[in-house]
Amino acid sequence: MTSSIVIAVPKELAPGEQRVATVPDVVRILKKSGCEVRVEHDAGAMAYYPDAAFTAAGATIVPDRDALFAGARIVLAVQPPTVAEAEQLPEGTIVVGFMNPAGNLEAIRKMRDRKITAFALELVPRISRAQSMDALSSQATAGGYVAVILGAEHCPKFLPMLTTAAGTIRPSTVLVLGAGIAGLMAIATAKRLGALVEAYDVRRAAGEQVRSLGAKFLELEINAEGQGGYARELTAEEKVKEQEMVSAAVARADIIITTAAIPGRRAPVLVTKETVATMKPGAVIIDMAAETGGNCELTQAGRTIQANGVTIIGPKNLPAKVPFHASQMYAKNLQSFLTLLIDKNGSLVPEYTDEILTASLLVHAGQVRHQPTRDLLEPKP
Repeated sequence: MTSSIVIAVPKELAPGEQRVATVPDVVRILKKSGCEVRVEHDAGAMAYYPDAAFTAAGATIVPDRDALFAGARIVLAVQPPTVAEAEQLPEGTIVVGFMNPAGNLEAIRKMRDRKITAFALELVPRISRAQSMDALSSQATAGGYVAVILGAEHCPKFLPMLTTAAGTIRPSTVLVLGAGIAGLMAIATAKRLGALVEAYDVRRAAGEQVRSLGAKFLELEINAEGQGGYARELTAEEKVKEQEMVSAAVARADIIITTAAIPGRRAPVLVTKETVATMKPGAVIIDMAAETGGNCELTQAGRTIQANGVTIIGPKNLPAKVPFHASQMYAKNLQSFLTLLIDKNGSLVPEYTDEILTASLLVHAGQVRHQPTRDLLEPKP
């Protein structure tokens, strides 16, 4: 009989991070599959999953990292490991979580040198079989929800129409730029709050989804459908036409949620400083692309600024603002991913031949397996 696979869940140490990589309900499932689950003391406290809940689910609470990692085969994390955290991992450990490959090269080099195996959830392919493992989508859903709540908090107006003895209040207009997972959640949330919602995306296919949520889709005769469900980059002429239409919509909006991102590239600028100058006093921009440069030219990541009477918010890590449910969704993504790593007998699979594992394998056996990351670490002469 093989010994149980030990799964370790450390407390997240990144500033502002409140999520945890597993939750008690998932611990129960992992225990039934024969795994031993260790959780670092207070790892779930910021997400409102106390140690007692983990213990009741069958996890072992450990006081420190040394005890956590000793003998652990798999480590589940939310944030990418730092160099110091990579140094703490025993050789051969399997780490599963977000890895930020292009922005965390020193830690990846350290994991390579220490023969750590790392799976990057942002590299999970967007195929039907991998939907339950798609942590980018689950966390984007959380982020889209929070963005609208943040916008409503800073908007000086009611969002819904109100008919009162003091007169009728017109509903606010919310404009969502980018109708991917985060954008669609933002649209749905703004509609539930009673706002008039408009949305724009360069992908024509997004129009049907936007309309199904009761929002108005702003259409331009451009088809910018790219690979993997993302948008391709626009030509110079297309960008001018897009900018004109978007600028007119921005000028009439009370709250703007921007979500446009291109994987591995700087976020495209959709709202210029000149456009901000045309906006209503009291209008609010929530720039969900702040961490990759921002969709608004004036956005400052991690800061809230005022420009021409407009509040521009560049939030970081929006999913961490709803840590209870964001953690729950993320933990289910990891649970699904682990079914590819652990076979029905409770043993680790001997080879990573599954297409999902192959695509998401970042580092293994002293080598960086993800070619774009390897090119960054080992540039060709």
